[in-house]
Amino acid sequence: MSASAQLRRLLCLAALLLGSMQIALAEPHVDIPAQDGDADASSRAHLASDRVSDYLAQKFGVAKEKAVQISNAVRVASEKYALPPALLLAIISVESRFKEKAKGRNGATGLMQVVPSAHRPLLRNVKDLTEPDTNIEVGSAILYGYMKSAGGDLDAALKSYGGSKAYAQMVGLRAKTFAPVVEPRDSADTPWQAAQARACDARWTAVCIRPVVWLGPAVDLTENADAAPPQPMLLPGTLVPLLR
Repeated sequence: MSASAQLRRLLCLAALLLGSMQIALAEPHVDIPAQDGDADASSRAHLASDRVSDYLAQKFGVAKEKAVQISNAVRVASEKYALPPALLLAIISVESRFKEKAKGRNGATGLMQVVPSAHRPLLRNVKDLTEPDTNIEVGSAILYGYMKSAGGDLDAALKSYGGSKAYAQMVGLRAKTFAPVVEPRDSADTPWQAAQARACDARWTAVCIRPVVWLGPAVDLTENADAAPPQPMLLPGTLVPLLR
């Protein structure tokens, strides 16, 4: 083999070796969508549930496992119906003091004291109304229905749910004690963030009902207090078939 042929062969081998090294060292760049926001939101939701369950166990003597179940059910209903979790907790506190087997007048049953005879369409497939997940789901749907009928007026919805203005005021005041538990950092200014949003959120619904009168923790409920400015309300459209 001539010297020139050997040189060409060596150059080819060197080129092949260099190419192989470059391929081996190169790391493909893959764009991974950022999911930090979703992870943070999920983490905050779980932390809030933990705080609520601990509070229910300490304040109301609810068994830990049952407190976790109630806390999770409130979170699910709050997200589904765009209702503030502090509000739902306040209603349960006033209605039953978190006693799932509570019974009241007219057959009122469970945590949110749902009256079966008044809401039969919602209870067609319900086997046990004292079960926390079921009771909170149905009670939240009832409150949502009242609010929808009242054009988004939460004050009117609470009056319909409890039967009086005093009941609505009591729930509003009780919600003050739960707001810091649900969202301790923002409770002073934005305790019910979902309810106080300034615009409809496509994640929830395409329907926005105005005005809404909120009995939030920052609202003075005395007779001489100035009326709180109306706030827009997010309402999930998925419930319309359920409430017809």
